[in-house]
Amino acid sequence: MTTQPILQARDLVKRFGEFTAVDGVSFSVERGESFGFLGPNGAGKTSTMRMISAVSRPTAGSLSVFDLDPRTHGPEIRGRIGVVPQEDTLELELSVRLNLEMFGRYFDIPRAVLRERASELLAFAQLSERADDRVDDLSGGMKRRLTIARALINQPEILILDEPTTGLDPQARHLLWDRLYRLKREGVTLIITTHYMDEAEQLCDRLVVMDHGSIVASGTPRELITHHSTREVVELRFDTDSHDGYHDRLAPFAQWLEILPDRVLLYVDEGDATLQRIHEQRITPLSSLVRRSSLEDVFLRLTGRTLVD
Repeated sequence: MTTQPILQARDLVKRFGEFTAVDGVSFSVERGESFGFLGPNGAGKTSTMRMISAVSRPTAGSLSVFDLDPRTHGPEIRGRIGVVPQEDTLELELSVRLNLEMFGRYFDIPRAVLRERASELLAFAQLSERADDRVDDLSGGMKRRLTIARALINQPEILILDEPTTGLDPQARHLLWDRLYRLKREGVTLIITTHYMDEAEQLCDRLVVMDHGSIVASGTPRELITHHSTREVVELRFDTDSHDGYHDRLAPFAQWLEILPDRVLLYVDEGDATLQRIHEQRITPLSSLVRRSSLEDVFLRLTGRTLVD
């Protein structure tokens, strides 16, 4: 049996005047999966999220959320989703519990139900002992967990998370990953934008890579690595101010290579064997490293290493 995707976009376009932020993207999200959007700043991720959230109308193309058109069923769609913005927008002077209960009133949730649901979410976010504390007194990780808990107050079927762990320390990030994994196990569909490649590999069943408003690749993290990179990468550093002079000498050893200011990256299938052949040719790097290819290698190959403002 096949099920209808919970979200489907076909040739979706968003323009602001003459600027095209999203340029004809097509994708679908299955119910209960974790779907990711990767891309540099200005790639069109946020504009896409705003259309999915039914707060920005598409310029062209079709978009279906819960088999509903956001153009005509915006309030109904917004009542069934939760949104975790990139920046926390909590009421700092109010208590942790009041932040949840006040937000829940936007959804006309009865007060008794709201109190019970807030207690459940405080336990989920591991904030029960801080329920009566002011939000301003919480750590960054606690505020982020509270923001996610707040987005769950209406028991959404889809949770949209924009850069959910930006600025958090490793412990806080891993705790949030655990909370999101639990949500997925409970059947909540997750749609995530992130700049952290390890986060995308950990959380996303499938993802798309966006650049300049278009989708340039899609698939599972492993599929993307297989199709757009090699099995391994050899990193070499030489005792020199510029590695450009090593390009012609090293190119025969790799499927392709990159010359960076501080090192040379060789994309190969057998890293140790490649490194041995390099030494046999009396090419002696200052240091060397063989590692498996990662989603970050794919991301940088598809979108480039140039910083985008």
